[in-house]
Amino acid sequence: MEGINYCQLIQNILANHSANDFTNETEIQLLFDTERHHYQVLNIGWEDQKRVFEIIIHVDIKDNKIWIQRHGTEIGIADELVAAGVPKDKIVLGFQAPYKRPFTDFAVS
Repeated sequence: MEGINYCQLIQNILANHSANDFTNETEIQLLFDTERHHYQVLNIGWEDQKRVFEIIIHVDIKDNKIWIQRHGTEIGIADELVAAGVPKDKIVLGFQAPYKRPFTDFAVS
C-alpha cells in the first residue's frame, strides 16, 4: 500500500459519485464496510411504482489490491484510482472474466 491509504481513497472517490442523484424518487446510498473492506454505491427507491435497488459501484480490497467488482458509471473508477496514484498492477478488474484480464493494463488477480 506504499503510502496510499486505499480504504480512505476509495471512500473519497465513491463519495464523489454519490453526489450524482438519479431521480427525485430514489436516493444514492454509500455502504462502507471498513473492517472487511467492501465499498458500494447504491441507488435505492421507487420509480413509477417500480422498486429500484441497483448497485452502481462495488469495490473490495483483497490481498493489498483493489478489486473493482462493478462500475456502472460512465467515469471509470479504475482511471480515477490511477489518477490518484494507485499503480495499475494494484487494481484488478473483477468484473472482467479471468481469461480476459491478462489483456488489460491492470492486475490479473
